[in-house]
Amino acid sequence: MSSQEEILSDGRFSCVARDPRFWEMPEKERKVKIDKRFRAMFHDKKFKLRYTVDKRGRPVNYSSTENLRKFYALSESDSDLSEGDSKELKVKKKKKKKAKGKGEADS
Repeated sequence: MSSQEEILSDGRFSCVARDPRFWEMPEKERKVKIDKRFRAMFHDKKFKLRYTVDKRGRPVNYSSTENLRKFYALSESDSDLSEGDSKELKVKKKKKKKAKGKGEADS
């Protein structure tokens, strides 16, 4: 096989390197952005299917949520909010546990 440099130096294919149609799509633009209304599809059981065979009958071991993560991404502002929400929930749970622990110790 010819090297990449030889192919690009050939006059017939030199325009391929400069043509944006043949550039690889960046990761940021490749995935569709999903807002916070639909973030449940990443962890909800209703959206999770376990596949044992692919469309041609070959055995596979993956789930539909892996495909969702490959093609969809949470929008940046929503992912920041979701991380903040999860941190707030953890703090609230810790406070509730401490409050319950104190109430049980008093009685």
